[in-house]
Formats: sequence, C-alpha cells, structure tokens
Amino acid sequence: VQLQASGGGLVQAGESLRLSCIASGRTFTSHYVMGWFRQAPGKERTFVAAMMWSGDYTQYGDSAMGRFTISIDNAKNTVYLQMNSLKPEDTAIYYCAVNSYSDSEWAATTSWDYWGQGTLVTVSS
Repeated sequence: VQLQASGGGLVQAGESLRLSCIASGRTFTSHYVMGWFRQAPGKERTFVAAMMWSGDYTQYGDSAMGRFTISIDNAKNTVYLQMNSLKPEDTAIYYCAVNSYSDSEWAATTSWDYWGQGTLVTVSS
C-alpha cells in the first residue's frame, strides 16, 4: 500500500485547509479504515480522525472534534481531512494511514499498518 498525502501549507489562525491522501496498491474493502494522525515538533504522534472505508463509522480525536471533518471518495481512493478554524496549536506534520483491521483501537498508532510520508501544516497567529 502506498499513501501520498498533500495539501499542507502555511495559513493564518482561523483559516481552513483541506488535506488529501491518495491510497494505492490494494483493493480496499469495507473492513479497512483510513485515518489521519499528526505530530508536532518534539511531541508524539497523535490521533486526529478516522473513517471506515465503507463510510459507516467515523471517529475523531479531541483536537479535531467540531473543527475537522474526514471524508472518503471511494472512486478516487482518496481520503480527505477538512480543517476549519485552524489554531497555532494545530501546527504539525499530518500523516495519513491505513488500518486493515477495523476492530482494532483506532487511536493507537500501533493499530495502523501503512503510513504516508506526511504533509506539513503551519498555522501562524
């Protein structure tokens, strides 16, 4: 599985960004989960959001609740992360990931099987 993330950049606080991640190398079925994590400088990688490939269920981390929205375009094998009302504390490298076992704990980095290269989001105050 290959994951190519894009869409990061420099924005001001209060603005929006949409990240994209194109997944390839496998035919994804309903038990796969697509997700986003982020890692700020000097900090651990943390869970942002995830969605089942089927779209049946989503989960958000505390930092994303109410401001970020995850979505999937199955036809394009692409997962998106719409980020609104960005704050300086959202500054991080954002990684997309694939979890091939939907019954695992989504918030744990160890549950995820494949990772993209990351895209940098910088939010200025």
